Amino acid sequence: MSRRRYALIGAGHRAHMYVDALTGPYAETAELVAICEPNPVRAAYHADRVHAATGASPAVYGPDDVETMIRTERVDRVIICARDDLHAPLIVRSLDAGADAVVEKPLTIDAPSAAAIEDAIDRTGRDVVITFNYRYSPRNSALRELIQRGEIGRVTSVDFSWMLDTKHGADYFRRWHREKEHSGGLLVHKASHHFDLVNWWIRSEPRRVFASGGLRFYGAENAAAHRADSDLFGLDIRQDAVLGALYGEAAAHDGYRRDRDVFSEGITIEDNLALVVDYASGATLSYSLNAHAPWEGYRVAVNGTEGRAELEVVERGAVLPDEGLHPVLDPSATDAGSSGSLRAEGERLLVQRHWEAAREVEIPDAGGGHGGGDRLLLADVFEGPGDDPLGRPADWRDGVRSIAVGIAGNRSLETGQAVRVAELGIRLLADAPDATAGRTATAGTPAP
Repeated sequence: MSRRRYALIGAGHRAHMYVDALTGPYAETAELVAICEPNPVRAAYHADRVHAATGASPAVYGPDDVETMIRTERVDRVIICARDDLHAPLIVRSLDAGADAVVEKPLTIDAPSAAAIEDAIDRTGRDVVITFNYRYSPRNSALRELIQRGEIGRVTSVDFSWMLDTKHGADYFRRWHREKEHSGGLLVHKASHHFDLVNWWIRSEPRRVFASGGLRFYGAENAAAHRADSDLFGLDIRQDAVLGALYGEAAAHDGYRRDRDVFSEGITIEDNLALVVDYASGATLSYSLNAHAPWEGYRVAVNGTEGRAELEVVERGAVLPDEGLHPVLDPSATDAGSSGSLRAEGERLLVQRHWEAAREVEIPDAGGGHGGGDRLLLADVFEGPGDDPLGRPADWRDGVRSIAVGIAGNRSLETGQAVRVAELGIRLLADAPDATAGRTATAGTPAP
């Protein structure tokens, strides 16, 4: 059987997962034939890894040569791990050149670029897969299954709080993510994961968004308050072999610094965010994101007409000063180990129906990055997707519905007003009926 031919566009840290998959468990059915990356150090790093694992050497191209790469290397599918604001033009160019696309979240960062992707898909008929690995995490799948089988009845509201700690959260303020023009801010770059979970859990679509937030901890204006402990927010990439290889010497070629000061000038994203989102089903989401918490994890409660489900996840119980400059940055992607604090790492899903005592729902132990989600996601990307009663595989439509909340939220932050997603200028959203004007529906009805 011939192997599907892949090209990697963007050879930073996140590309590791895909290179490992293509040169490891999926090497018999897929091959990485090309890498498109403007920085020669990063391109060579991943090309060398492919050669060491397979003996093959992928061709290396620059970003101006996407179309040439796809045609010359007979690429079937591109995997896009580039900066968020580059996703849309790379998707459009790839589809027009004859390749399907696998895209790291978020799909893109604003409404005009989402509309451009929509037009390209209509024009070419090609496929775009968005990699929402959190759907595959057993704890999140267990909550979806519980709601889907009707244990709490019709969903009326969702309370969702996400805490990024001062190690992982700070990292978004060191990198290009700190510039909203490149990332869309945390409402798009990070929270698109969370909004997709809600959309998927309750099987409905966002219709209206009101947001509040600001930069209240990081940034130059808040530096004085952290003068005594500012060293605790530093990152020395020389202490990590992968970060050093990808971003140390590479900086001499493009000037990109992976380890900027989180209390410096130029940060244009928020670190505290709160949203209220109305859904087509009639349900309401209350969401908050804090990027400087002392622990990392999330709490979600889903209220229904017949009861309530609660999921609590602690991914790192504490960030301690004696850990040095580089413990695990993202405890959801890699096991950070136990912090030894009273807030023990772990997860618990409870359901309590009206007139009954609460009971715990067993969560299967999958292991691996993002609560076991990465491994299951990769199987669907490279082998499937197959039939899934939970509907975990995601396409570009799911990507649009997830970023719609963040895009509308950013507009709400600018205007101080609630924003209807139908007014964003994306056909997928504008063509859908608007339930916020009084239409009633049942949460649990699949989104169109």
